[in-house]
Amino acid sequence: MPTESLTATEENTRNFLLNLPVFSSFDEDELCILAKHMSYVQLNKGEFLFVEGDPGTFMGFVLFGLLEVFKTTEKGESVVIARLTKGSPIGEMALIDKSPRSASVQAKQPTTLVTLTEKGFDLLMEKSPQLGVKVIQKIARLLSLNMRRTSSRLADLLRENK
Repeated sequence: MPTESLTATEENTRNFLLNLPVFSSFDEDELCILAKHMSYVQLNKGEFLFVEGDPGTFMGFVLFGLLEVFKTTEKGESVVIARLTKGSPIGEMALIDKSPRSASVQAKQPTTLVTLTEKGFDLLMEKSPQLGVKVIQKIARLLSLNMRRTSSRLADLLRENK
């Protein structure tokens, strides 16, 4: 799919994806196809991208801004577990396990994300199965890296509480 068939928005999306390490192995044609299945979400400061328990219907990457990810403890307190800035992925578990959101995400400043909805991903899989599998592999890598990071943090916390 040649670059010139992209709209200006799709071209901007492709250019953003080009600069994300997770997509470094994708060629320009693959990024063009992927960009055609993505859209933008804009949040004002204080707005929620989603709340813990919401249906997981999309994943995204922060284009600019700042998001805080937080969980509610058993005592009802909110604990910030991550801060996400430019290039950070968010919500990737949703495209894999179709489960409700495991945390809440709020914009701490005006934020824009590039998103891939469940519907967009299904269309991508239908039209370009090989590219869809490549995207799944990248999502699996993101999930694996997050699990490794979480395991390390848990080990540090357990060590501190001895």
